Amino acid sequence: MKKAVFLAAVLAFASCKKESQEPFGKSSESTTETSSEGESAKATTPVDLGKEIFEGRGNCTSCHQPDQKVIGPSIQEIAKIYKDKKGDIATFLKGNADPIVDPSQFAVMQTNFAVTKEMSDEELKAIEAYIYSYSK
Repeated sequence: MKKAVFLAAVLAFASCKKESQEPFGKSSESTTETSSEGESAKATTPVDLGKEIFEGRGNCTSCHQPDQKVIGPSIQEIAKIYKDKKGDIATFLKGNADPIVDPSQFAVMQTNFAVTKEMSDEELKAIEAYIYSYSK
């Protein structure tokens, strides 16, 4: 079950296209004021930034919902598995860690690494913070 959550997280991130011209986390701070297109950005914490990426350009919500399995495991399930196993979501999304949620679906998840490998460490850590915000 943990493996499924992990795999779903990776698939969701991999299916995301980098469409935004705004570089999230362009400074060492997690706060952004406006995008390159003049839109107001709301991220004031790593969790907020992670939520923006997860729900926005990451398009992760197409597979992952907070408390129910859709295509991939719920965010709560991903958070629990990674917390229990002391996993590192950001390292996995960089393609530098073995899957722990659902290794049987790892091949499907690998297609998403092209997107997540282009994300900054700050962006990946923000996504991780957002996911962990659902741990109980």
